[in-house]
Amino acid sequence: MNQLLYILLGLAAGICGGLFGIGGATILIPALVFLFGLTQHQAQGTTLAIMVPPIGLLAALRYYYAGNIKLNLAVFICIGFFIGGLIGANWAQNISDPLLKRMFGIFLLFVSLRMIFAK
Repeated sequence: MNQLLYILLGLAAGICGGLFGIGGATILIPALVFLFGLTQHQAQGTTLAIMVPPIGLLAALRYYYAGNIKLNLAVFICIGFFIGGLIGANWAQNISDPLLKRMFGIFLLFVSLRMIFAK
């Protein structure tokens, strides 16, 4: 039964990823923590493992064919993301789970307020 719930969560995250360009942090991590009982570290690690295969390949191809991908930006952002992911993962291991959860919540709050009130 859990496998079906995991697939449904992946489907929801995939739909949000294709629709809004989000999924990993904003959908998967809170769901893994609050619905499936993972620690913040486990949720973040699991989400990173999910992103390893080309999950977004089909969605990205759709955007590419519509002319909505700037490959020159994507390549360099990918390089930074690759290195930054390692740096962030190393930092996260030294932060307590409750503090990491609070930091993540503050980040989401900041982003949501910015999205709601920015021009």
